[in-house]
Amino acid sequence: MVAPSTQLPPTTKTTVGATGTTGLVAKWDSRYAGHVPHDSSYYAKCALGGILACGLTHTAICPLDVTKCNMQVNPDKYKGLVKGLKLIVAEEGSHAIWKGWLPTLFGYSAQGAFKYGFYEVFKDQYANMLGKENFEKYKGLVWCAASASAELFADIALCPLEMVKVKVQTSPKGTFPTAFGSAWSQMSAQKADTGFPYRSLVPLWSRQVPYTVAKFFFFEKVVQLFYTHIFTQPKDTYSKTTQLGVTFASGYTAGVICAIVSHPADSLVSLLGKPANKGKSLGQIINETGFSKLATKGLGTRILMIGTLTGLQWWIYDTFKTALGMGTTGGK
Repeated sequence: MVAPSTQLPPTTKTTVGATGTTGLVAKWDSRYAGHVPHDSSYYAKCALGGILACGLTHTAICPLDVTKCNMQVNPDKYKGLVKGLKLIVAEEGSHAIWKGWLPTLFGYSAQGAFKYGFYEVFKDQYANMLGKENFEKYKGLVWCAASASAELFADIALCPLEMVKVKVQTSPKGTFPTAFGSAWSQMSAQKADTGFPYRSLVPLWSRQVPYTVAKFFFFEKVVQLFYTHIFTQPKDTYSKTTQLGVTFASGYTAGVICAIVSHPADSLVSLLGKPANKGKSLGQIINETGFSKLATKGLGTRILMIGTLTGLQWWIYDTFKTALGMGTTGGK
């Protein structure tokens, strides 16, 4: 059972007043500074909220992801979102735009659990290491460090499933199984060539860590700006609809920045699954493709995809937290 929000942290010190009376003063603890205490139950609920936020949204936009990956791997053939979608449907049927939906669901659900759950854990730990005064001064650094730390673990869970997803989505029709079980088995059987399960981990980190740092930092910062300059009364005085509106707007803004920051690495992850790049080093693929193409091909689609995705993720996450009485994320 979650303790009431008035509960004090267990670590206290004794003080003596001017009259000689003694009292207990609670040591500041980030875990007890929010809407509700951050105990193991709180962190578990945050992880569950992350599963819902990431697993559902990534799966819902699978058609955009299939098109985007093919635009990155074969830009000469897939020259735009609408044209790419139509071409995939024309060549492989309407079901093809949902290729890889199951590894997407499993992979991003696992990633979401670690990303959101561990973010809350690391944020409290780093805040307590700094102490209240320094935490107030360096909140931004705490947000960045906590989100980066969480993402390192999240990508270890995601990587094998992401490799399967990309291979399924970008392989020409008939050259690779599309069923999840068969695709996993073949990736494992051909691991000498595919590098399964962790060949893509470093490029995944290079994509996801900057993405997640931007996602959490700019989300927290934009929320802070909203409640400092627009909604200037205490956050709890505003309706849940208003608070969740702030959540979505802040999440969408953060998502656009995330898409731009992480796109070159996202392109590289997609290119690693291309048959023509089998056995090539990361440096060789980068040199052959060119950084400009890595940074721009499919970027418009990814901005649309990630902006909407990130806004919805934060909205789902905070809606889930609100329904459980945990309050929305962020504030002044």
